[in-house]
Amino acid sequence: MQLIKPPRLLPGDTIGLVTPAGQVSQAAIDKAVANAEALGFAVKLGCHVTEVYGNYAGPWQHRLEDLHAMFTDPDVKAIWAIRGGSGAMQLLPHLDYALIRRHPKILVGYSDITALHLAIHRHAGLVTFHGPVGMSTLSDYSTTHLLNVLMRPEDEYVIPMALENSRKAAMEPGSEHYALRTVVPGTATGALMGGNLALVSALAGTPYAADIRDKLLFLEEVNEEPYRVDRMMMQLNLNLNQPFRSAAGIMLGIFEGCGPADDGPSLTLDETTDQHLRPLTIPAVTGWSFGHIRHQFTLPMGIRARIDTERQTVTLLEPAVR
Repeated sequence: MQLIKPPRLLPGDTIGLVTPAGQVSQAAIDKAVANAEALGFAVKLGCHVTEVYGNYAGPWQHRLEDLHAMFTDPDVKAIWAIRGGSGAMQLLPHLDYALIRRHPKILVGYSDITALHLAIHRHAGLVTFHGPVGMSTLSDYSTTHLLNVLMRPEDEYVIPMALENSRKAAMEPGSEHYALRTVVPGTATGALMGGNLALVSALAGTPYAADIRDKLLFLEEVNEEPYRVDRMMMQLNLNLNQPFRSAAGIMLGIFEGCGPADDGPSLTLDETTDQHLRPLTIPAVTGWSFGHIRHQFTLPMGIRARIDTERQTVTLLEPAVR
């Protein structure tokens, strides 16, 4: 399917705030509205954003209705998930991919929103954006790279890693996972593909799975012990048609809260991921600036990019918006 790039965002445009996954508090909604307005945008809330259905933001039918409504609303120029959480996978069999392809718009979010990114990429061919959610605490670094990617298309756009994350690794005990680490050196070029490890692994073998062949695979995770990280990486790597070695390169973000528990023996997070990365002959890195962290850059799904492990940069090789 030919890739479609959404129209770029302009100052003063209206952003639609939605909750396609986990339920949110009023405080989270207010923060998302304030974030969008502080960036210079108007806001339109989905009709069902305040609903609660267990841990979900209402029944899947209502979350789906809000998402479709934002895609078809001519006043809305971008769609921003207020949070991830869980439940986005419930929408995948019911999404109107033809509607989305007819009304291409920016969609931003991460964590559980990975499910929407992968499904929409595969079945609608739309470039979507793995970046901060609406309720994120934004930093200058995350804001700069979010707005540059969404508003200022360039033929080449170089993204360095966040110095704030490296400082945290050096200065705060227990923050070693924030350190930049090259497991297999080199440069690699391919289309960006990936997201949250739990979602990428859960969708493997389904009609919504990521195709990682010749791609720059990026993965991040939060609050999972190393043995669970290993299990999810094994699930991906056991795919006979698409093992890790079939990718062009692999970036692991910052796996916040993924160290060993205190009540038993365990490999470290680095030892766990190295089991999968060190045997590879393609570039592989960990601790790069994306994930459940404040200082994160935005990754446009499906856009060609280059990673350079020596310079510690990601370079987008084409505009992500038009």
